[in-house]
Amino acid sequence: MEKQLSLKQGRILAFLGNFVMEKSYPPTIRDIVEGCKFSSTSVVDYNLRLLENRGLIRRHREISRGIELVSNLSRVKQVAVPLLGAIAAGKPIEIPQADSWYQGAEETLAVGEDLVGKHCGVYALKVKGDSMVDALVNDGDIVLMKHINAVENGQMAAVWLKAEKEVTLKKFYAEKGHIRLQPANSTMKPIYTTADNAEVQGRVIAVMRRLS
Repeated sequence: MEKQLSLKQGRILAFLGNFVMEKSYPPTIRDIVEGCKFSSTSVVDYNLRLLENRGLIRRHREISRGIELVSNLSRVKQVAVPLLGAIAAGKPIEIPQADSWYQGAEETLAVGEDLVGKHCGVYALKVKGDSMVDALVNDGDIVLMKHINAVENGQMAAVWLKAEKEVTLKKFYAEKGHIRLQPANSTMKPIYTTADNAEVQGRVIAVMRRLS
């Protein structure tokens, strides 16, 4: 899988898409500095070069508004979604507060607003493992998660198991006397645990897959 965008690159790409959609012309570098709250034009210029090298933008340096999005991102409003890590054993997913949302992420994704919709508190996780393959969620996929602490039976959720100190992506079922975390893989058995041991940390709202 191709390396994800850095935090700064994702914010710039999302800002470019939104700016062009709203104003019908591209921003200047100083517009990006102010809109993304960066410290200098050199920071923006450096990250624009990286985006250009990846083929995501074109730059016409002889004009002040010479930044062109290569894909159709300018026709779809973009939002920057923090990539907070992977669903794997070891530690819980730490969700930052709204006033410091990006501080919890080292990378970010520029995602079309149609995927995020009206959801607030959306973050992304990289899937490790194949327990949900029958639900079309494969190893290496990115899942967009709505930060929420309760889900309905049958919804796919990231659940922190306190005693085991691991987080897992499963379909959640609250049943009499226990919680059942059901894999979508016929070769795997469900996980049973107590309600006080299971903490919902998010519900899946979309799956993103990068084809090689």
